[in-house]
Amino acid sequence: MSQKTRHIIAIGGGGFYSDPENLALEKYIIQQCGAAQPRVAFVPTASAEPDNYLVSFYTAFLKLGCKPSHLSFFKRTPDLKSYLLNQEVIYVGGGNTKSMLAVWRDWGVPELLREAWESGVVLAGVSAGAICWFEQGLTDSWADRLRPLDCLGFLSGSCCPHYDAEAERRPSLHRLLASREMVAGIAIEDWTGVHFKGAEIHRVISAKTGSRAYSVSAVNGSVREAALPVDYLV
Repeated sequence: MSQKTRHIIAIGGGGFYSDPENLALEKYIIQQCGAAQPRVAFVPTASAEPDNYLVSFYTAFLKLGCKPSHLSFFKRTPDLKSYLLNQEVIYVGGGNTKSMLAVWRDWGVPELLREAWESGVVLAGVSAGAICWFEQGLTDSWADRLRPLDCLGFLSGSCCPHYDAEAERRPSLHRLLASREMVAGIAIEDWTGVHFKGAEIHRVISAKTGSRAYSVSAVNGSVREAALPVDYLV
């Protein structure tokens, strides 16, 4: 039996909730699964499943011809293995990454997400839903300052979202890289996604002209930032 292609698409910010008229990133995500009417599961754990976020999700993905549903951990929760492994796309929303991971770990979700990924389900997400797949993420889960957070480790290295949208992101990331509190990785601007096939970057795509993603690392205390080639979808 041939091994399924493993897809993860990490989005720095933006997307259907920010601008329902610009669904270029969402179109790209669903194209990767190859289904005419893909089953798309939304996992809004990090934001505690607010109704307005759910409405935005259903509106966007119904418009794209999908079969959308969402996974709740704060109401009645379905059989997780059956639900997650029956999807073609799993899209994780933004919010408090630390709290999201705590809930997931208590329910045994990380192991099921890995199984889904290895079986060919496309994993995607924005902000918290981007950094969760990496060894580390730069998160605003704490109110006082941006901090590094150990994440799922499906992908090696670190991830920083909102790289151009929040003033403290870049200097905080550079400080943490230089002090070796964070490992090398990628920084993603809003409206930009980094598509991994397996463990490697396959493509960087953006739904806003000029938005980018970067490879970031520290050598002898000096931070190196290199723009990655990007394909604009608009």
